[in-house]
Amino acid sequence: MAKGPVLIDLEDDAGPATDVSDAPPVPDIAQPQGQAMQAAARLAARKPSVLSRWFWGLALAVVGAAISVAAWDFATSLVARAPVLGWIVTALIGALVLVGLIIALRELAAIGRLSRVDGMRRAADTALADADLGQARAVTNRLISFYKGREETRWGRERLSERMEEQFDASGLLVLAEDELLAPLDAAASREVEAAARQVATVTALVPLALADVVTALASSLRMIRRIAEIYGGRAGFLGSWRLTRAVFVHLVATGAVAVGDDLLEPVLGGSVLSKLSRRFGEGLVNGALSARVGVAAMEVCRPLPFSERHKPSTRGMVKRALSGLFSKG
Repeated sequence: MAKGPVLIDLEDDAGPATDVSDAPPVPDIAQPQGQAMQAAARLAARKPSVLSRWFWGLALAVVGAAISVAAWDFATSLVARAPVLGWIVTALIGALVLVGLIIALRELAAIGRLSRVDGMRRAADTALADADLGQARAVTNRLISFYKGREETRWGRERLSERMEEQFDASGLLVLAEDELLAPLDAAASREVEAAARQVATVTALVPLALADVVTALASSLRMIRRIAEIYGGRAGFLGSWRLTRAVFVHLVATGAVAVGDDLLEPVLGGSVLSKLSRRFGEGLVNGALSARVGVAAMEVCRPLPFSERHKPSTRGMVKRALSGLFSKG
């Protein structure tokens, strides 16, 4: 028996129309490089506990005492057996101790210089928050004194000294200090950041060796942070560099600037990065952009004054200048 067409009416059973705008947002899955950067930043920013600090302090004291006693016993016993050789070794040990003391004094001076930079930045923040012109003038005078020994800042210091009396509010005075004294230093620090980002991106994209990008990124970032500190006047020794690097990572965690995505890299190429680049070139761009963000954080930490809106460095701009010459638009 032949059957005719069957008509199924769906309109009666249809529910309310679904609005696309009511759909839940797609979760933002961070890229592996961003996750690694976040983990490294949080690890570096975490403060050691009081117990661990006591442990390492006591361990260092015990090891130092043991080494000192062993060296003393070695020198005295050698003097008793062979006086000439013993006194030569004693002189060598004395010279080693003297060099160690000089290094320790340099480390203390470097930490003190970094503390001066940090103190000026905190005082400037307070002056801006309270709109205190007197405190802003004191910060400006400290800034002029801080750069007194650097010949490349002489013209800026003279201009700032001549014009600072013309300013009648704290923000205007500190912006003037940025314009006259810190702008050339900002340009030099930006060039260091761009060079480090370019180096990391190039090595990641062109060197196929395992862990080459990790080693390059770490070495370039540490050298970049040290160079930025030297540009702004905060020369750091070994302990000072460690303290400075930790402060940079603390700043990265505090500001949340540890993730990177296509929105940051779009000014370099336009459009989706993953659809235009191979895997290695994409990783090079991402690692270069992360190095640029570390550099911007280092500038904010090492600079003796906080950035005003007009002088605040743009990570996008640095990435574009550093990487646009390496990767052509597709």
